[in-house]
Amino acid sequence: MTSVLIVDDELFIVELYRDILQLRGYKVMGTAFDGEEALRKYNNSDNKPDVIIMDHRMPVMNGVDATKEIIRLNPSQKVIFVSADVLVEKEARDAGAADFLPKPFRMDDLIEKMEKISRFH
Repeated sequence: MTSVLIVDDELFIVELYRDILQLRGYKVMGTAFDGEEALRKYNNSDNKPDVIIMDHRMPVMNGVDATKEIIRLNPSQKVIFVSADVLVEKEARDAGAADFLPKPFRMDDLIEKMEKISRFH
């Protein structure tokens, strides 16, 4: 079962992702509401998630900076970066994101990317 860490500052979005992913058989092992919290939870976890879903615009630490730090700690970590700002895609990929999904998107699009990445973990 593929494990997931969801990082987004909108509670509604976190709950939506969590509910849909769990219904599809993914194990949501945690959530974080900003990049700093995500980094702290990642560092303190003995079991790293197979995939991180990372938002861009968040308080305290944005998704690009959090992704850079997480990839620095674990270069093989898979991150799906999601953002309404399509101009950040190159920066997200340069930071180490394995894939990018522009908001708004259909949940089927997220599931498709999760399945693609899950095959290679």
